[in-house]
Amino acid sequence: MSDIVIVSGARTPMGGFQGSLASVPAVELGAAAIREAVKRAGIEPADVQEVIMGCVLPAGLKQGPARQASLNAGLPSATGCTTINKLCGSGMKAVMMAFDSLKAGSNQVMIAGGMESMSNAPYVLEKARTGLRMGHGEIKDHMFLDGLEDARTGRLMGSFAQETADQYGITREEMDAYAIESLRRAQAAIKDGSLDAEIVPVTVTSRKGEVVVKDDEQPLTANLDKIPALKPAFKKDGTITAANASSISDGASALLLMTADEAAKRGLKPLAKVVAHATQSQDPSEFTLAPSARWATC
Repeated sequence: MSDIVIVSGARTPMGGFQGSLASVPAVELGAAAIREAVKRAGIEPADVQEVIMGCVLPAGLKQGPARQASLNAGLPSATGCTTINKLCGSGMKAVMMAFDSLKAGSNQVMIAGGMESMSNAPYVLEKARTGLRMGHGEIKDHMFLDGLEDARTGRLMGSFAQETADQYGITREEMDAYAIESLRRAQAAIKDGSLDAEIVPVTVTSRKGEVVVKDDEQPLTANLDKIPALKPAFKKDGTITAANASSISDGASALLLMTADEAAKRGLKPLAKVVAHATQSQDPSEFTLAPSARWATC
């Protein structure tokens, strides 16, 4: 049975919330990543047999986000497409599913990745279809309702992360130190060009003209000196803040995967080999601990 390899990959810059990429829909970001991954592999768009793309916030994107991204990237209508919603793990699950399809022999060449525009998540007017007959209605944020809140309790997932930090005694100082060092490294990598090879620039058109976005936005705008003074986000005396938590971002990435036999036949040198994968599920309140509970097995 042939190994599964990654032949090429590309990602857009990561835009901040309501930032440099806010005017670009998720499907266009996905298309940019797919188009570049195919180009870097040196194959024809028609060679890709199936596209699997993760997308957690599809409301308002219109029918079939992965399909749109594939067509906008120049892939033919005959290419199969599937959109995956597995919250934060959507893009990784797309790669896992591509691995399984290639391993089973169902396909030989696939694209897998993820795309999101959190800036463009719409608001939802529930009960409007049947009529808001009297009194106040409520508009809900798609990003919160379908992305950041636990479906059963309505609690923000960040509050569960705060409970995990409390449980394991992770201090504010430790979190801030980690965040500052991470941002410092990101800023250095952006400035010295270390990340350039993986990024496909995105051209943003506005009334003022065209702007080419080529760098991750948030690391460059972060003020490291202010991080220790930020207020807690999920608890009055908590340790998680807007700076040491995960960011709300816009962006996309795509990998082109093949069987090793197919890559060899085409004379392509793989970037990496996918050896194994695993899925671990547990109570939503313990989502931050899930990756530590299981190892991937071959």
